[in-house]
Amino acid sequence: MATPQEGKKAPAFSLPSSTGKKISLKDLAGKKVVLYFYPKDNTPGCTTEACAFRDAHKDFEKSDTVILGVSPDGLASHEKFINKYDLPFVLLADEDHA
Repeated sequence: MATPQEGKKAPAFSLPSSTGKKISLKDLAGKKVVLYFYPKDNTPGCTTEACAFRDAHKDFEKSDTVILGVSPDGLASHEKFINKYDLPFVLLADEDHA
C-alpha cells in the first residue's frame, strides 16, 4: 500500500476487518471516510485516539462519515480493544504492513 497523505485519496487496499469480512477501498466508493492509522491496540496514545473517535462518533455519523482504524494487530486483539473501550467503528488488521 502506498503511503497515505492527509486530505488525499487513500491508496487501494483490502484488509480483514472486525466485522469478519474484508473491507476494500472500492467498498467505500462514494462515502466520506476517516481512515486513521495507529501502531498498537491498548497502548496509551492509541487508546486515547480511539476513544476520541468513539466520543465524536455521532458527529461523524451525522455527516455520513465512516471511521476506520488500521493497525498491524490481528482481529482477536481488535475484538478485545473494541469490547474494552466500546468502540462503535470498524478496525482493520494490516498484519503484513501492506
